Amino acid sequence: MQTQTRTPVAPTSNSVPTEAELTLAFRAEPHRYLDVGHSRLAYWRFGQGPDLVLVHGWPLDAATFRRIVPTLAQEFTCHLVDLPGVGQSQSAAGAPIDFVSHAQSLRKAIDAMGVSSYALLAHDSGGFVARLTAAEDPRVTALVLSGTEIPDHTPALLAAFVLMAHSGVGAKLLRAMLANRWFRRSAFGFGACFEDGAYVDGTFGDLFVQPLVQSDSLATAQLRPLLKLGKHMFEKLRVAHGKIHVPVQLIWGTRDPYFPIDKARDMAKQFAGRVEFVELVGAKLFAHEDRADEYADHARSFLRRSLAS
Repeated sequence: MQTQTRTPVAPTSNSVPTEAELTLAFRAEPHRYLDVGHSRLAYWRFGQGPDLVLVHGWPLDAATFRRIVPTLAQEFTCHLVDLPGVGQSQSAAGAPIDFVSHAQSLRKAIDAMGVSSYALLAHDSGGFVARLTAAEDPRVTALVLSGTEIPDHTPALLAAFVLMAHSGVGAKLLRAMLANRWFRRSAFGFGACFEDGAYVDGTFGDLFVQPLVQSDSLATAQLRPLLKLGKHMFEKLRVAHGKIHVPVQLIWGTRDPYFPIDKARDMAKQFAGRVEFVELVGAKLFAHEDRADEYADHARSFLRRSLAS
């Protein structure tokens, strides 16, 4: 795909951007900042139709949705933010940066967007944030989740990163490991996220890996949410699931090494409302990245049907 250099879409535009335009837009000036008290969250808006808020996971930012927004923005107004501490968001030194606090920050950001009802689409730890949000906000109309935390399940790979965050030299270790081509493509790095480990050294690497390698402050900020992560937090999800009555779609890779699909199927029974389960055969953790077309088509169809009912 050839890179296009058109000026990024303005915040009130109804046009549908291409992936190339989105890649530029997410690294240009945000459309605006949303003030949530302790942080100013970088914010972008694309498309037209019912409101859809996309919540990124760890260790990424809103740019991870650059490949699915072109499809979703054809039918929905896509709202995207960089959560506190990452991307272009600006946070005070003492800002709460953990997944529970992120849910509170997201609610404040959505208030600032001015939407009266909205659906949520989230992956990985963004799914943690989205579920806590959906459980307490009657404005939520539907929820799409993929590759995200499961009660009673602590992935060994995630536990290793939690230990790294607590080590005191976590940022230095993370940067050194990601600088190694073998590591970042391995099952211990982003090889657990993509079907082809080489994916990490393309645009994804330019957007997310190289900034971590080059910046100690960014690597430190990305590790901060892990400092409070533990089994007690995962149990909050079980309670949240029982409060979510809106339609839920789970899009899951059959080879996800972090959150196994059989455990995800068991988790689906915990939601109070209707659940649709989609298997992406062969996909791993970040299916929205390397299986973008298939992922976006499933999500669009589900949201269209759910919001019309």
